[in-house]
Amino acid sequence: MSSKASFRDLLRKVHRNERGAVSLETILIIGAIAIPILIFLIKFGWPRIRDYFNQGLDELEEGSSNAAGGGAVRP
Repeated sequence: MSSKASFRDLLRKVHRNERGAVSLETILIIGAIAIPILIFLIKFGWPRIRDYFNQGLDELEEGSSNAAGGGAVRP
């Protein structure tokens, strides 16, 4: 019986304890702001970002093949 009573006391202490509530609320607010932004970026921004990096990689490959392929070397 005493273990049941001590467990009940522990639950009461945990229920009354409000430490950490502010940090939890802050995390929830940040999540509520960040999730729509991430969804928007993935849905609309990702194709533009992907195209930008693919274009940069293509230019880099072109430049490296031109450098390796030769051409007249200037003194």
